[in-house]
Amino acid sequence: MIADFLGLEFRELLIYSQLCQSPGFYCRRKRVVIMFQLASVLLVVVFSAYGVCAQGKGVDKQSERVRDGASRAPASNGSKTDVGTGRGIDFGKGRTREVPPLPNPYRMSARRDVIIKAVADVMADRKLIVDEAASKPGEGIIVSQPYTFTKGAVVSQSELNRYADITTSVARGWTRGRYTLTVEVQPIDGSSANVAVNAKVEGRTDGATGAEWITLPSLGLAEEDFLSALITGVTGSPPPGRTQ
Repeated sequence: MIADFLGLEFRELLIYSQLCQSPGFYCRRKRVVIMFQLASVLLVVVFSAYGVCAQGKGVDKQSERVRDGASRAPASNGSKTDVGTGRGIDFGKGRTREVPPLPNPYRMSARRDVIIKAVADVMADRKLIVDEAASKPGEGIIVSQPYTFTKGAVVSQSELNRYADITTSVARGWTRGRYTLTVEVQPIDGSSANVAVNAKVEGRTDGATGAEWITLPSLGLAEEDFLSALITGVTGSPPPGRTQ
């Protein structure tokens, strides 16, 4: 419709323009009318072009409706069934395997005299002093003197909590912690022996009646650390799943 209208207007204007240019034709007034109509036609053309451009930059509502109406089936995970409702974020849980505790007693492939010497060497490396009066090397028993592993009221409770179960005691205000190791080597045959490590963990409190050492149930940390170091000293390599 716009194209037809514009075509008629331009043809009419051209005819009037040719008439106005012919000699003896009085068209001054008509020329003003023609110029006004020409300007109107140009404005119509400009606004029509602008409307077409604006429609080209808009959102295609038809394609949007088709896209929204399309059926979307859930994805198939095949044989993988550990995903879906209730799983959530695990932040890497399960990627690092927990190392099981060492068996205690632990069987070592070495003679008893070699193991006993290694026990004394590991104690010396860990600043543990062998209690000569309590030890019986001929029977395969080595006992250390009490070793103080923590001092001070600020850190003693947290350190004691790592080595022993302090909830079993009603005492409060721990100021020190210590443990005593007893290592027993029992031969199985000429080339192997069972090694058992036991720790007596104690915590000290300083009350109105003075200092008191209280025996606490061991959590096995002291035994585990010493046994792991002993295996490394005897075999030359750490136990499976552990590093030096």
